[in-house]
Order: sequence, then structure tokens, then C-alpha cells
Amino acid sequence: MRRPVAIVGVALSDCGRVDTATPYALHAQAARRALADSGLDRSVVDGLASAGLGTLAPVEVAEYLGLRPRWVDSTSVGGATWEVMAAHAADAIAAGHAEAVLLVYGSTARADIRAGRRTANLSFGARGPLQFEVPYGHTLVAKYAMAARRHMHQYGTTPEQLATVAVRARENAALNPEAMFRDPITVDDVLSGPLIADPFTTLHCCLRSDGGCAVLLAAREYVPDTAKAPVWVLGTGEHVSHTTMSEWEDFTVSPAAVSGRLAFRRAGLAPADMDFAQVYDAFTYMTLVTLEDLGFCAKGEGGPYVEQGTLPVNTDGGGLSACHPGMRGLFLLVEAVRQLRGEAPGRQVEGARLGVVSGTGGWFCSSGTVVLGRA
Repeated sequence: MRRPVAIVGVALSDCGRVDTATPYALHAQAARRALADSGLDRSVVDGLASAGLGTLAPVEVAEYLGLRPRWVDSTSVGGATWEVMAAHAADAIAAGHAEAVLLVYGSTARADIRAGRRTANLSFGARGPLQFEVPYGHTLVAKYAMAARRHMHQYGTTPEQLATVAVRARENAALNPEAMFRDPITVDDVLSGPLIADPFTTLHCCLRSDGGCAVLLAAREYVPDTAKAPVWVLGTGEHVSHTTMSEWEDFTVSPAAVSGRLAFRRAGLAPADMDFAQVYDAFTYMTLVTLEDLGFCAKGEGGPYVEQGTLPVNTDGGGLSACHPGMRGLFLLVEAVRQLRGEAPGRQVEGARLGVVSGTGGWFCSSGTVVLGRA
């Protein structure tokens, strides 16, 4: 049995600066809003996907939300988690293992630092493969920066081209009333900022915010009862590449090269068919190389491509300007659905019917890609 699957509800919790809520509260707020957006009763939800909160992530979140799901997923692969979970949920619904699956996330990453509940540094530990890198101070941002430098060396990509990604993200955020940072910036502003890890200055890196969101997927049978037009899951793909940098065969190729190819093939579509792309952008280089690997331009041509800016990308402002409360991949799906529904006033891509969402996890360790469309 293969049933068509649609995204029928999406919502954000309060985002940006949220000093008084707990991560659980943001989960609940986003879940309630997504259900309200769908028009469906919570009783239809029999599946839950959650990661990043609690000792038993999906179990604790389900209990807090008052759900007793018969299908769960706690796959955790960094920022790509939610695209991978969306793929798993769509497969489960299509096969009849679930009827409606809620993907939900919430984080107080910014507020926790402000209140002293955690430090600014994120440690993945020093066990396993990481023991060969951690002693040398190879941080997460340094890994992305090293990959960016390789692309610059190999293909002539310039700091100005990378900076353009941040400028375009801020231009989009200026049109999004929910974005955290909306003041305009220039290429010179990006290049002249404090250096974080060569070639990245502060504005090459994502912001740190609080926030959450939720996405509800359901079988076609429920679509007639939903409050809004469905957005169909047309194709998905996932791929993991490496965790140890020495095992990464080519720093200029992200795992989206595989997940994107799979998603487009399964959808029976091509990059040229897409009206927009929502891609993970913890750093400017991620946007550039992901667009290459999804097939919007040839390998090595990402620099000139982002300068041209012909494809709408990260229309909400992305992690560089809108919000980034940790594993941001679920926010990409929310913005894609809003665009396909025509619910993005001020930043709406006119006539958008098809879009691609691609999340990246770790330090280019994993990728999930989802192709979406409206009827």
C-alpha cells in the first residue's frame, strides 16, 4: 500500500528572544498551533517524531503533549534531523503504519546561555572518532571554515561571494516580521566583522535564538477535513557522509549531492522545476555548496550563482538572520509550506508550486532532502 502524503499543518512557537519559556513549553505551543493550522483534531495524531530533548526524547515529549503515539522516530543527525524524519514519517504513512505524524521541536539555546544554564561552547565530547580531532582544537566552526577554504582554493570562490549569501539572507529577513535580525547589511559589513574562523566573520555565521516549530503530515484521506490546501510530499532522500574529517573524501561535496539526487529522482522532477529552495545555512558556505550539490549549478560555480541570486533561497531569512535555535531543519519545512500555500506576505514567491528543502547535519555529516508541491 502506498498512499499519497501531505503536510497539512505548520506553525512556529514564539521565536527569537524567549526568556521565560521552557523547551517543553515551546514544543507544546508549536504543536497546538500546528494542529490549529491543520484544522484536525489531536485524536488523529498517532505518530510523533522528536529529537534533542529529554533522556528518552520522543517518550518524554509525547507525555508532555498528552499523546500516546503508536509510531515514533527519534533519529538525530544534527540539522538534517527533520528532513530525515519527514522522509521516515511519509514512508510510514504511505505504508499504513501511521495516519498522522507530528514533527515537533523547541529550544531555549539563547536563553539558557543568558541565564547561565549552559556555556556558549557546544561540545560533542571526545570519545570515539572525535578523540582524534578534539585535542587539536578543531571546533565545529573550524571544520566548516576549512571546507570553505578548500572550495575557495579549488574553484576560486571569493570572500565577497560568501558574504553575498549573508546579505541576501538579511534582505529576505527584512521582509519577514518574525525574523530576529532585519536591519540591512552590506558585503563590506560582513567582511569587516570580527573573524571567527578564517574565512568566516561573525555575519558569516548563524545567529543564536530561542524558538520551536511543528509540522503535521497526514494521509490523503484526511485532506478533505483540513483547514488549508495540502502540500504534498513528492520525493525524499537521505545520506550520511562522515564524522571524522579525514574520512571525508572531498571537502567541496556535501551529502546533499546524494540526498538531493534521490529526492528529485523519486519525485520525477529536476532542480530546474523548483520555484525556490530552503537550505540549511548555519554558515554561508553551506548555502553555496548545497545549491551546487542539489544541481542548481555545476560544481565550482556556486560563487557566481549566489551572486546572481536568481533563485529564491531561504525566503524567511534563514539561520543567518531569521532564527537558529539549534537543529533548524524543521523551520525550513515550515517556510516551504507557507510559500506553497501563498502565506508569506511581503516575501511571497509569486506562483510557487514546487520547492525543495534540504537540511544538513553535523559538519556536513548528514543530509536530508524533501521535494514538495501543491496541487
